[in-house]
Amino acid sequence: MKTKKILLSAAFAFLATTSLMAQSQDFSDPKWAKWGKPEEREANVLNSNFLKEACDNRDYNLAAHYLQLLLEKCPSASMNTFVRGTTIYKNKINRAKSVAEKKVMVDSLMLIYDLRIEYFGDHPKYGRAYILDRKAREILNYMPNDRAAIREGFRAAIEANGDNTDPETVVAYFSNLCEDYKSTDEVMPDEIIAEYDRLTPFFEKNPEAAEYKKQFDAAFGLSGAASCENLEKLFKARLAAAPDDEALLLQAVTLMSRAKCDSDFYFEVGEKYYSVKPSSEIAMFLAQAFQTKGDYDRASKYLNEALAKEENPEERQKLYAHIALVELVSNDVANAAVAARQARDLNPEDGLPYFVLAQCYASSASACSGFSGQAAFWAAYDAMSKAVEYFDETSDFYTTAKSSLSAYRNRFPTSEECFFNEVKAGARYTVRCGTASGVETVVRTR
Repeated sequence: MKTKKILLSAAFAFLATTSLMAQSQDFSDPKWAKWGKPEEREANVLNSNFLKEACDNRDYNLAAHYLQLLLEKCPSASMNTFVRGTTIYKNKINRAKSVAEKKVMVDSLMLIYDLRIEYFGDHPKYGRAYILDRKAREILNYMPNDRAAIREGFRAAIEANGDNTDPETVVAYFSNLCEDYKSTDEVMPDEIIAEYDRLTPFFEKNPEAAEYKKQFDAAFGLSGAASCENLEKLFKARLAAAPDDEALLLQAVTLMSRAKCDSDFYFEVGEKYYSVKPSSEIAMFLAQAFQTKGDYDRASKYLNEALAKEENPEERQKLYAHIALVELVSNDVANAAVAARQARDLNPEDGLPYFVLAQCYASSASACSGFSGQAAFWAAYDAMSKAVEYFDETSDFYTTAKSSLSAYRNRFPTSEECFFNEVKAGARYTVRCGTASGVETVVRTR
C-alpha cells in the first residue's frame, strides 16, 4: 500500500509539472504546428510525454495507447514516436501468448517502419535508407519463414543505401538468397549468378570490408549455383572486358578452384593470373591442378619457376615438397628424392618429405639385386616412420603412411638372410643401392 501511494504521488507530481509547463506555453504559436490542430496540441505534447514515461516503466500496453493517439493526431511531430513504437511492438512480440497474437504484433511493427518512412524518410541521417536497413533486419528476425519478404526487404535496403550500405546487410541478403536457392524453388541459379555479379563491385568500392567479402564469396561458392558451367558463363564475359584485372582473375581462380573445375577455361584463367601476378602460392595451385589433370610437365614447370623467384625459406620448403610429390607421381624417383631432401633440410619436422623419400627408397629397391634391395627397405621404413611421427592423424597421407610401414617390414630380410650376409640385428648398416644409397640405418629382420 505504501508503494502504491508513492507511485501515485509521483504521478500527480508529474501531472502537476506538465500542467504548469503547458500553461506557460502558447500552443497557437506556429512553432507548435507539427503537434496537430491548435486545440489539440497541448494534449498531444502531454501524450508524447506519457508515451515516454510508459516506455521507461515498461508498461507497453499503456504505451501502445498513447502511441495510437499520437499516430492519429500528429504523426509528423516527433521521430521519437516511431523509435518508441518499435520498442513497444518488439517487446509485445516477445510477450505474445499465441502465434496469431505474435503475427498481429509483427504486422504492427512493420507498419511502424512504413509510417516512419512516410513521415521522416527525408531525415538527413536517419531517413529512408537507414529505416529500410533496420526494417530488413527485423523482417529476418521476426519473419524468418517469409522468404520473399526477407529478400524484398534487403533488396530495398541495399538499393536505398547504395555504396553506403552496411557490408553486413549485403552479406545477410546474399546469404539468405543462396539459402533460398538451396532449400526452395523460389530462386533460380541465374538469379544467384546475376546478384553475385551485381554486388561484387560493392566490395571493390569498400576494400575495408574484406572479411565480409570472404563471407560473400563463401556463400556463393557453397550455394551450389556456382557450378563450373555457371562460373564460366559469368567470368568469360567479365574477363573479356577486363582481361588483366588482377582482382577479377583471382576471384575467378578462387571460385572455380572451390568448384573443382577442370575445363580449359579454368586453366587459362589460372595461367593468366599467374602471368599477371606470379607467386609461389598460385604456382602451387596451378601445379596441383595440372597434377590432377595428369599434366606433370606443366605442374613441374610452375613449381620450379616459383622456386627460382621465392626467397622465403618457409615457402621454398613447401615448393620443394610439392615438387617432390609431382616428380614421384610422374615416376622420376631420382629427382623426387633430391627435392624431398631439400624440403626435409629446410623443415625437418614436416612429414611430407619423409613420406616421399620412403617411397623413393622402396621404389628403387626393386632395381637392386638380392640383399642390397632388401636393405633399402630398412631406409624406407625409417623414413616412413618419421612421416607418421610428424603427420597429423587427420592428414590425407597419414593412413597410407601407417599401412606402408607394415608393407616395408614384410620386405625386410629374414634372420637366415642376414646371417649369410654377415650382418647382425641391431648393427649399423649403410645402404649401397638405389636412391637410398649412402643412407645409414639399422639391421632388422622380418
